[in-house]
Amino acid sequence: MRKLIAIILVFFGTTLNAQEIKYLNIEDAVLGYYKGLYPEQKSLQWMEGTDDYIVIENNAVYVNYQLERKPAIFTLEELQRSFPEMKRIPYSFIWITSDEVAFIYKNALVQYNYMNNAISNEIKYPANGENKEFNKEANAGAYTIDNNLYIAVSNDPKIAVTNYEDKNIVSGQAIARSEMGIRKGTFWSPEGNYLAFYQKDESRVTEYPLVDITQTPAIINNIKYPMNGMESEIAKVGVFSMKSQSLIYLDIDTSDEHYLTNLSWSPNENYIFLAEVNRDQNHMWFNMYDTNTGKKIKTLFEEKNDKWVEPEHAAVFLPRSNSEFLWMSERDGFMNLYKYDIFNSNEKQLTKFNWVIKSIIGFDESGKHVIVLGTGNDGRETKAYKINLKNGKFELITNEPGSHFVQISPNGNYIIDSYSSLEVPRIVKRKSLISGKEVLIYSSENPIESYQLGTTEFVTLKNKEGTDLYGRIIKPANFDEQKKYPVLVYVYGGPHAQMVTNSWLGGSNLWMQWMAAEQDYIVFTLDNRGSAHRGFEFESVIHRQVGEAEMKDQLIGVDYLKSLPFVDGNRMAIHGWSYGGFMTNSLMLRHPGVFTTAVAGGPVTDWKYYEIMYGERYMDRWQDNEEGFEKSKIHNYVKNLDGKLLEITGSVDPVVVPQHSMSLIQEFVKNKIQVDFFNYPMHPHNVRGVDRVHLMKKVLNYIINNNQ
Repeated sequence: MRKLIAIILVFFGTTLNAQEIKYLNIEDAVLGYYKGLYPEQKSLQWMEGTDDYIVIENNAVYVNYQLERKPAIFTLEELQRSFPEMKRIPYSFIWITSDEVAFIYKNALVQYNYMNNAISNEIKYPANGENKEFNKEANAGAYTIDNNLYIAVSNDPKIAVTNYEDKNIVSGQAIARSEMGIRKGTFWSPEGNYLAFYQKDESRVTEYPLVDITQTPAIINNIKYPMNGMESEIAKVGVFSMKSQSLIYLDIDTSDEHYLTNLSWSPNENYIFLAEVNRDQNHMWFNMYDTNTGKKIKTLFEEKNDKWVEPEHAAVFLPRSNSEFLWMSERDGFMNLYKYDIFNSNEKQLTKFNWVIKSIIGFDESGKHVIVLGTGNDGRETKAYKINLKNGKFELITNEPGSHFVQISPNGNYIIDSYSSLEVPRIVKRKSLISGKEVLIYSSENPIESYQLGTTEFVTLKNKEGTDLYGRIIKPANFDEQKKYPVLVYVYGGPHAQMVTNSWLGGSNLWMQWMAAEQDYIVFTLDNRGSAHRGFEFESVIHRQVGEAEMKDQLIGVDYLKSLPFVDGNRMAIHGWSYGGFMTNSLMLRHPGVFTTAVAGGPVTDWKYYEIMYGERYMDRWQDNEEGFEKSKIHNYVKNLDGKLLEITGSVDPVVVPQHSMSLIQEFVKNKIQVDFFNYPMHPHNVRGVDRVHLMKKVLNYIINNNQ
């Protein structure tokens, strides 16, 4: 009888457990962020001039959330007294003082004193204003309309900084197609007395036609697209004085089409600094200009490299100094810190790491240490370090393995450390930079813990040169070593990107987890040479020959997979987007027989069709590297197709323009070779929003149906 009861209990226990198991579907996997399937991430911000932080939760703002059980400092209901139509609390604030915040509301930058529950100031923007950047010292906001730049203040919403009728002259927007660390076009001075801005003259740049099919009849929208080897934009830097309401331009001759990058200010506003790079991108001059006259004062230093130089970070001045600054450079093979003084030519290499510093976070309260994020000895990780500004001695301040994101308090006494790892969804702590004491703020639950998933593991392989290559393998749910599983290789492989990271799920997407769990697939990704955060030698091997080293390394991954007893080496598929689309086509057509099926999304097919700034850095001008361009041209290999190939592009892609895919399809037709093609109407370089579900269904179903 007791045995029978035990059997019944086991049965019902098993049944209950089975009922608790959830199964991913492709819609939820693709839209997982909006479905609550990614770890919770609260919006945390430091308060101005304090060591206190706020968190926004349940339409209320709390100070020192979880550390102090205090009521909210203000709520949505309180905000609605001043802003009756507000539906939710703004995601982030600009802190004016510890009692006052600013945020965008209905085309206005409003300043709100939460202690008095009152609007203290309001700056209105035109409804069509873009690229807004507020400066609290100036109590003003810069913005653009079309090609011109404006400033809004409380008593005047539209002060014209530029007034060009010629649409080819574009002010206040990012230039150089946002390469070399350029992310915006306006730069307020530290005290708000000046506004510097980028300007570009695109009159010589070729127009590229993109067709808008939403109109009747369809119309052409021309974009400026400087293709490799053609004429480029001409850059300038303007400086607008808030006091005199006058505009000057820095005295720079850019008729040679050289780049103006990484603009920074001296703390006293007397000088502007630019990293200027020649069009060939193998020579950089760090130049210093007078704010008021625009005249060049001097070149502080230069950098040269036979392959390329690529400044990506502006100068960062030391606390309480108008002359000393830090510069990030990989001139010695890895991204390290260098210290300079604008009044002498002395250079000091502060760090000599054989790993990569990713960014400067800030300085501690003493001003004696700088806080940086870097990989440490494992390129898959991101950690925070405290570095002595005099001797370069360093200390790891985030001890847990994984990928850390750090914010430093305004007073420099604390950091907020948010991190995840392969199996840790997210943990957020506050840590003292003085005592090292840590306090947990919150820990995210695993949102997919109850789902049937496979296992995600890291692998390290060596290529023929003896270089470590980091990979990630996702095995099916209910994995059986005795079975033979099909494989999907997901590839990117290009510069500035890293697919395999020690972060939650190893950096994989949930659709990969769906492919493993619900379709019994092995999903594999490898970061080949040319990808990010491994040092200049690792990255620059692609120079003038994109695709070559990358394919060799990816095939090391293929050999590894085929060596596994549970892998069906006759059922291997590959998919990638953008540079990954280029890699997908290259591997499918230049190494026929390795993969049965391939899906190339937004692929570069001929580097001659790609833009100047990125393309010439890695491949030089096609006129100077005809052999390299011809070897990498996908069109030359269409006759090698052995298997099923699907090409996908967005019809209005302004990055990898449709000419890439269309010309490749034309080559297949010319050679009477059947190939599949899908064009997503009115989508740019990637397919976003709800249509992404359609995209991923198309990609994955194509692989499942053909990888037989």
